[in-house]
Amino acid sequence: MEEFLQQHWLDMLTTVLGLAYILLEYRASVWLWAVGFVMQTLGIVLYYQKGLYADCGMEFYYLIMTVYGWWNWVRKARVGGESREVALEGERSGITHFPLRLALVWTGITLAVWLALYLFLAYCTNSTVPVADAFTTALSFVGIWALARKYVEQWLIWIVVDVVTCVLYFYKDIPFKASLYALYVVIAIMGYFKWRRMMREEQAASAG
Repeated sequence: MEEFLQQHWLDMLTTVLGLAYILLEYRASVWLWAVGFVMQTLGIVLYYQKGLYADCGMEFYYLIMTVYGWWNWVRKARVGGESREVALEGERSGITHFPLRLALVWTGITLAVWLALYLFLAYCTNSTVPVADAFTTALSFVGIWALARKYVEQWLIWIVVDVVTCVLYFYKDIPFKASLYALYVVIAIMGYFKWRRMMREEQAASAG
């Protein structure tokens, strides 16, 4: 048992933080960014140890987007007339749709990043899963940006990422986080419908 804990303690800790993160995201609480910052810092160590180099590098981008996401969510709440205290407790202000004009741009960026990461992982590292590792990392670029912008369609992006990541992590012997990503899929589906309802309620309140 002790050997098991020594081998998987980082996996278990980031799994607990990840569960808190997705639940805060489901509630549209700005505190998800604080939890995410800690989780991503520890994730850098975990993914490097497991040879998931693209995921490891992605965590640095996540850290930057975490700071941006915190700032943008609080800013949107204050522009919408809410106090900083209300914003920090978990506000609804500012949920919108992913702009169609940006969909083609981000599709091109995602494909380009996927190809570049695959070539790097396949030829410059000892990665055994370059295609899947590069795919989830590339798609996560747009996913975390869409979350920071508070677009409801960010949930659809994460559903795809979570399904592939779940399979990948089981394969790479990260069972706790793999199970977490399986739960993420369920919560992401629920979160999509919840955020749509929150957005419609906000729009109705504004119209009234």
